Amino acid sequence: MARTLTNEIIAAAIAGFEAQKAKIDAQVAELRETLKGGRTETAVPPAPAPAKRKRKLSAAGRRAIAAAARKRWAAVKAAKVAEPQPSAAKKSAGKKAAAKKAPKKTAAKKPAAPSKTS
Repeated sequence: MARTLTNEIIAAAIAGFEAQKAKIDAQVAELRETLKGGRTETAVPPAPAPAKRKRKLSAAGRRAIAAAARKRWAAVKAAKVAEPQPSAAKKSAGKKAAAKKAPKKTAAKKPAAPSKTS
């Protein structure tokens, strides 16, 4: 499968590589200054990440969520009880009917093909 490179794609690749080159050149210059005894710290210290505050749920909120969960599960259980369960007699009758429709396995083997001897 041949790839076609359009002029736009090539120009975008060149621009990206030049940006990477400029960044690398700046890092190399910084390291050279460090070797010469220049500055040892970065110009702008990194800002500390803001601490995430833990969200707390009130007791009333927890009660409301628990009540909603109990209500959902009660609805699920009520739906299961409402479904009629097939009786054992109907299950066995269905199995017997399926067994009659299924092809029967035979123990008889196919006769071996006669071998040709010369």
